[in-house]
Amino acid sequence: MKIGIISDTHDDIENVQRAIDIFNADGVHYVIHAGDYVFPGIITEFSKLNARLVGVLGNNDGERVHLLKNFMEIGGELKGEFGEVEVSGLRFGIYHGTDIEIKERLVNSGRYDIIICGHSHKREPTRLNGKYKNNGKTLVLNPGTAHKKVTSVSGAFSEGGIIILDTSTKKYRFIDLP
Repeated sequence: MKIGIISDTHDDIENVQRAIDIFNADGVHYVIHAGDYVFPGIITEFSKLNARLVGVLGNNDGERVHLLKNFMEIGGELKGEFGEVEVSGLRFGIYHGTDIEIKERLVNSGRYDIIICGHSHKREPTRLNGKYKNNGKTLVLNPGTAHKKVTSVSGAFSEGGIIILDTSTKKYRFIDLP
């Protein structure tokens, strides 16, 4: 089964539409969004998705009631600040990633095969290689930002896109967005 992973869309309707087109063309069954939608109206774009949308809240998601309402209207599931799903026998933890200590505890808990996160706007395709203390059991995936690339001093919108994960092999690939 294929899972699409996206995060930090920050109101970028054009890139959300591009991501949806890619997910649909690739035949994903689930799309996991790791938060920072910002404007609740962006969720209505996901009604064009031929997959189930599951998401969590990010630190820039202030209109939580409207986000939840829009998720419900398209048949998606907004889990709150943290979510769990099991797909093809794999346990996923979904957390925006705002607090690095919480993220580390989730990874080190050993409860999850894969942690999906965002927030940093940096791709994270690592098996942890000693970064956390769980012997590399948990795969951490962060697609970076799905927002358009913008040149800035901070580099906050310079890296990322989306990820497509094959649950049968645990292989994933990054796909750049403009």
